[in-house]
Amino acid sequence: MGATSAGLLMFKVSARGVVEVLLAHPGGPFWARRDEGAWSVPKGEYDPGEDPRDAAYREFGEETGLVPPPGETFSLGEHVQPGGKRVAVWALEGDLDPAEARSNTFELEWPRGSGRVRAFPEVDRLEWMTVARAREKLLKGQVPFLDDLLGVLRAAGRTTGQAAEGSPGHPGGD
Repeated sequence: MGATSAGLLMFKVSARGVVEVLLAHPGGPFWARRDEGAWSVPKGEYDPGEDPRDAAYREFGEETGLVPPPGETFSLGEHVQPGGKRVAVWALEGDLDPAEARSNTFELEWPRGSGRVRAFPEVDRLEWMTVARAREKLLKGQVPFLDDLLGVLRAAGRTTGQAAEGSPGHPGGD
């Protein structure tokens, strides 16, 4: 069995039905100059036998330094990423201030071959984005989670059509 990760996708829905999601930009030198196709749902690996939903909460806390607000989560399922990793994501409605985020760190020899080990944040930015913008910014393998989220919200009558994505003519935010 390949690597497995679990994540928590926070979302909010404006009065106009525009859905925004909270995404994380990975820290470190490999991601420093990448933006489009680099962002991620806050997530991380978990061990066999560990509850994936519990791991999603743990990883959210480690990567953002924030405590998710109380509320009911719902599964957005699992998708296999281009590299073979299986990622399971839960959605949670709520609102947090990205400016208060403080990520954990990892160590890496940088520059490579220099013998200098430096600490980098696992996540260097956290940002609310409309679904339309998130489609451009998310890692390709995680985009299906946006469709899963919109499907659940549409089925519940929470949003419809282009307004959900915050597409042109339907700006996000209220």
